[in-house]
Amino acid sequence: MVEEVVRCEEGDVVRIENLSFSYPDGHVALREVSLNLCQGEKVALVGPNGAGKSTLMLHLNGILQGEGEIRIAGLPLTKENLPRIRAMVGLVFQNPDDQLFSPTVFEDVAFGPLHMGLPEEEVHARVDEALKLVHMSAYRDRLSHHLSMGEKKRIAIATVLSMRPQILVLDEPSAGLDPRARRSLIRLLKEMSITMLVSTHDMAMVRELFPRMVIMDEGRIVADGPTRRLLADIALLEAHGLEAP
Repeated sequence: MVEEVVRCEEGDVVRIENLSFSYPDGHVALREVSLNLCQGEKVALVGPNGAGKSTLMLHLNGILQGEGEIRIAGLPLTKENLPRIRAMVGLVFQNPDDQLFSPTVFEDVAFGPLHMGLPEEEVHARVDEALKLVHMSAYRDRLSHHLSMGEKKRIAIATVLSMRPQILVLDEPSAGLDPRARRSLIRLLKEMSITMLVSTHDMAMVRELFPRMVIMDEGRIVADGPTRRLLADIALLEAHGLEAP
């Protein structure tokens, strides 16, 4: 039931064509995956564990490299373009402790801009901008490891926003959050205008936040279309280990 590739009026932010990838042990994780995202789209990536969702996301900034073609904002993902593309793809891991390793919030959020070689004044401006976007300006001088899980997730998002990416790619953003922190995160993602690709098992969040849904199973995209329509197809969801919210 794979839908036709979406055509973007202003060009693709992400275009993936016939991407395949196998791990060194021979496990085939991606099988000829093709996908594109338009400017400003918010797309949910869903499927059972082992479907290939995380493997696909790790290809978008070159952490993994398979066979096929990937373009970010029209730029081919090549070794030469990798530094530029890693600034354009804001990858936020499921566990924020994998992303926050500096003593203070400021240092965590400043890490990317500093390594871009930006002047100190620009680094400070970007940190302030990113923290404001996630409503965490008051946490600038806090110790990162003293924050709650919900606060850490917001700061992890800020660490990539400070790079001013073209797309935000999040892996299970609501995992491990209590109901209040989850609701707060959903409000935050809803108000952000940046293009998003979000891998999640939180189908209630998918229904509320993402107009488009992509279902993966066994390394393939098996469905891609309007969230409301796909969520109404109970047989499709059950066939791929999913439940309607």
